[in-house]
Amino acid sequence: MKKIIALLMVAAMSTAVLTACSGSTENSSSDADSKTTSNSASDWSYIENKGELVIGVTYFEPMNYKDSNGELTGFETEFAQAVCKKLGVKATFQKIDWDSKEVELNSKTIDCIWNGLTINDERKTNMGISTPYMENKQVMVTKKGSEDKYKTAEGLKGATVVAEKKSAGEEVAKGDEFFKDANYVPVDSQAKALLEVKSGTADVAVIDYVMSIGSLAEGKDYSSLAVVDGKDFAPEQYGVALRKDDTETLKKLNSAIDEVAKDGTLKKIAEKYDLDNLLLVGKD
Repeated sequence: MKKIIALLMVAAMSTAVLTACSGSTENSSSDADSKTTSNSASDWSYIENKGELVIGVTYFEPMNYKDSNGELTGFETEFAQAVCKKLGVKATFQKIDWDSKEVELNSKTIDCIWNGLTINDERKTNMGISTPYMENKQVMVTKKGSEDKYKTAEGLKGATVVAEKKSAGEEVAKGDEFFKDANYVPVDSQAKALLEVKSGTADVAVIDYVMSIGSLAEGKDYSSLAVVDGKDFAPEQYGVALRKDDTETLKKLNSAIDEVAKDGTLKKIAEKYDLDNLLLVGKD
């Protein structure tokens, strides 16, 4: 009888231990899920508590560039500052390696990418993307006097074409049938692509149309270059990228962009940089 009672007690204790362990596992899982949800929901709190939005940029005119006094300026710079004023935080700009932009965003080295970012399906899958605010396209740039030569695919045969790595320009240079007989070489930035053409080490650069506006004008560093007229590729839209699932910050950002557009601030900034005809928001 004593043996039977002892066996029953052991069985009861084992059941209690298993139940406790099971409950602990469920609680741990629940805590982990709660933490993940909390991390996503707290991104705006993290930014607000810092009092700043750290904005990842590269330098290219007219979006973000240094003026003659060494001060950062440009359409995106002023646009971001106006939006951050609405958000009640400081706009802090940090130069990044464009090739590593998503790594820097997800590691919280920066809080957003605001630098002529082309919206595509891959980026919408991996990041939170704002309301599109500007349209753009890719254009071919070559030395003045050579424009007609590269208006045909035959003229591009054997030519060296450069574009920024992991950019919309690279997608065109590598994927569009027009460039199939050209020799494509990736470079670190759009500015480097223009420099290669200017120096003669490349024949054609594929860059953003908005960059051509700021870089090829008279008196600018690349005024000896010209856009190949009539050869436009990959119509696109620009947006601001945030961390994926950061819905609270995205909602606040979109609301602030809408306010800056409606009160006319955005249009004034765009006119200053000859970009007002490309705006998708805030147009009359």
